[in-house]
Amino acid sequence: MGEPPGATVTAPPGATATGPSRPGVFARAWAKALSGTSYLPMTQAHLEALLQHLTDQLAAALLSEPFDLRVGHRVATELVAAHIASPEALGRTVEVVQLRLARDLGLVGEEVGDRLARLLAAVATGYSRALRDRTLDEQESIRRAAMTARAQAERALRASEARFRHQATHDPLTDLPNRALFTQRLSAAVDSPGRGAERVGVCFLDLDRFKVVNDSHGHQVGDGLLVTVADRLRAALDGHLVARLGGDEFVVLVEGTTGTDDVVAVAEAALAAMREPALVDGHELCVSASIGIVERPVAGTSPGDLMRAADSTLHWAKAAGGARWALYDADRDRRELARYALSAAIPAALERGEFYLDYQPLTSLRDGRVVGVEALVRWRHPELGVLRPDSFIGLAEETGLIVPLGGWVLAEACRQAGSWSPAVGAAPFVSVNLAVRQVRRPGLVQEVRGLLRSTGLPPERLQLEITESTMMSTAEEPVRALRTLADLGVRIAIDDFGTGYCNLAYLRDLPVTELKVAGQFVAGLRAPESRADERILASLVSLAHALDLTVTAEGVETAGQADRLRAIGCDAAQGWHFGRPDSAERLLARLH
Repeated sequence: MGEPPGATVTAPPGATATGPSRPGVFARAWAKALSGTSYLPMTQAHLEALLQHLTDQLAAALLSEPFDLRVGHRVATELVAAHIASPEALGRTVEVVQLRLARDLGLVGEEVGDRLARLLAAVATGYSRALRDRTLDEQESIRRAAMTARAQAERALRASEARFRHQATHDPLTDLPNRALFTQRLSAAVDSPGRGAERVGVCFLDLDRFKVVNDSHGHQVGDGLLVTVADRLRAALDGHLVARLGGDEFVVLVEGTTGTDDVVAVAEAALAAMREPALVDGHELCVSASIGIVERPVAGTSPGDLMRAADSTLHWAKAAGGARWALYDADRDRRELARYALSAAIPAALERGEFYLDYQPLTSLRDGRVVGVEALVRWRHPELGVLRPDSFIGLAEETGLIVPLGGWVLAEACRQAGSWSPAVGAAPFVSVNLAVRQVRRPGLVQEVRGLLRSTGLPPERLQLEITESTMMSTAEEPVRALRTLADLGVRIAIDDFGTGYCNLAYLRDLPVTELKVAGQFVAGLRAPESRADERILASLVSLAHALDLTVTAEGVETAGQADRLRAIGCDAAQGWHFGRPDSAERLLARLH
């Protein structure tokens, strides 16, 4: 180390000391020389203190015996460590040390100059090495930092990818697998090579009356209930894939089944999980579910077939009242598919003119005269042949297609009846059945008026047959429409009377002109000893006559039935005994 401040410098051999050293003067000059050459993360005072420390080391090196060049290396290393590391800083350091250090220390002589030159060379060499080492260290630090950053980025990317994969395959509300993941797993269970000998099952679950929860308590409570249901299913069906398809629909995949009993057990467990009321946001909610079950060999099926079958079966469970499971029945499914296909074909069949009308006579029991005919629609199906009404009318009523179909029947019956002109007596009236939807449809009066006007059919030659349930409707508009039609002169008849709910007050006040007694009462008249049906019919006829209504008995197939009906005062009859349904041309030919 250098001499303490104020000490007298002792010159090395061959050197001459010219005076005392001036502490701090050289360090300040050195600091001034370095000003602006580097960014220094220190104050001026700290810089001067550092340089004074280095000056002491250089001074000690110049005066030391033996002379030690390593001091120059250490001084250079400390300069670089203090971020005095620019080429300009090195140049200024060499310059100020060379010009001032010996002078400020009061040293002269050839030996001092030689030592100073060698010391400056050591400083320069140490400076270069320190810069090189620092550069290498910084490069290593950068490399390590880059590796660390890359590793962190890769971990973040993997975590992000895992999060996105989870979000893409799971329901955001319940965190159950979603439709995409379920479809993927179902496809793997069915389509994977080597699994053709296995069996698979699906339980398709739908909450009963879930819409009531949303409507009554709001969607927030509804969502809470869905989360509760998901948690219960997850816990009760551990080991099976439970997914939410959307809304209140859930599905369970049962792999490696040995028969339907395995899937039924899963469905029973799911229903049991629903039995306890659910507490959601302070609301105690009773929840139940309907489940459609399908189980079959993997070979010969597909994911689409399985889901369609499960969906159909779910609707069977709901139609049966809910809170139960239903097992897939291939025969029933084929029948319902056929019904659906038949229903879907009705609009095109109307356009192609595949429907036509037959007529069955309504015959007076007093004189045998044909007083009217009932229009009966037939479907000349291009593949199934001629279809009777009982095979498609119910479908049309379920789907609402009865409105266009019934409208066509009414229009066609009016058109044909308007052209009838029998040779003797009055032409028979035509009787047309109206479905509930037709009666309740606005514009019925205008429709009938327009048909009567366009076809020239007198109102009294049109009879509209309405079911008891339609007549008993509490809606005022349909009743008002029927009264308006009755005022026009159109006949109004109640069809299949006696099989539904009959309110005598309604019967008294409604614009009815005729009762058509259901055929099941008439069927009892075939047995001579049967008296119960005869007494019922006698009471009905008496009631109708008391209300100034005429009575037509349906389903009369024998002369004995006709005689007994005639004996109790029935006005007219309809059935095979008096004529089977036939085309208008052949029926009119018989009348002529």
